[in-house]
Amino acid sequence: MPRNNLTAAPVPAAICLEQVDKWYGEFGQQVHALDVTDLEVLQGEFVVLLGPSGCGKTTLLRMIGGLIAPSHGRLRVMERDLWKGKTRQSDAVADLGVVFQDANLFPWLTVGQNITLPLELRGAPKDDCLARVRELASLVGIAGFEQRWPRELSGGMRQRAAIARALSYDPDILLMDEPFGALDAMTRDAMNIELQTLWIKTAKTIVLVTHSISEAVFLADRVILLSPRPGRIDTVVNIPFARPRLLDTQTTTEFQSIVRDLRHRLDEIS
Repeated sequence: MPRNNLTAAPVPAAICLEQVDKWYGEFGQQVHALDVTDLEVLQGEFVVLLGPSGCGKTTLLRMIGGLIAPSHGRLRVMERDLWKGKTRQSDAVADLGVVFQDANLFPWLTVGQNITLPLELRGAPKDDCLARVRELASLVGIAGFEQRWPRELSGGMRQRAAIARALSYDPDILLMDEPFGALDAMTRDAMNIELQTLWIKTAKTIVLVTHSISEAVFLADRVILLSPRPGRIDTVVNIPFARPRLLDTQTTTEFQSIVRDLRHRLDEIS
C-alpha cells in the first residue's frame, strides 16, 4: 500500500512496439516472419518469449535489439525511437545489452578484456574499465577468473562472462536469446538462479527467449506465447510467484499447473 494512501505512479514502458511486423525476402518470394504486433514491456519487468521453432521469437528480439529493422510499425526503447525507416538510432541502442546462446567471447582476449571491450570501444578510461570488470566479475560469480582465457572456463562461466560484457556499459535493458540452451540441466538450473539474483540486484528490464516452458515460468513476470509463423501474440500469462524463487518452486502444484496449461496451448497452436 503506498504511503499516505497516494496512488502509486504507473511504471513507464522500457520497450514499446506499435503495429510491428517483419517480412523476409524479395517481392514474390517473401516470408512473413512476424505478424502485426503490439507489445509493451515495463521498466524493471522480466518478460519471457516462448513459442514453437520458427514462430518469430528471435526475430522479435533482434528487432528490439536493433539488429534487424521491422518491415512496418514503430519500436521505441526508453521512449526513444529505435528505428527511423531502416536507420538504427544510436542513442536508443545505447540502452540495450544483448546475450546470445553462444557466449561469443574473443579467444585472444582474457575474460576481463572481453568484459570491458564495449567500454574500451566507447573510450572509457583504463581505470574505469578495471574497476568495472572487478565489479561485474563479482556480480556474475566469476571473480578471480578475470585473467583466464575463455577456453579455460566452463560453458556456464563463459555465459556469465558474456552477461557481464553485456552489462559493462550499464544498459537499461538486457535482451537474451536462449542464453542457457547449450548447457546441461544442472548448470542451466544454476544459471537460472544466478540470472534471477542478478535481475533482483540490478533492476534491469530483461526480455529472454527460450524453448523451455519450465524455464519461462520460473524466470518471468510475464510469459508471452507466440503462435507459429507468422508469429503473433497468442497468450500472455502473468506469473504469480514471489521472489526470490527457489528451484523447489517448480515442484509446487501451481507451478506445474501453469506449465501444463502453457504446454497444452502450445500443442494446440503448433
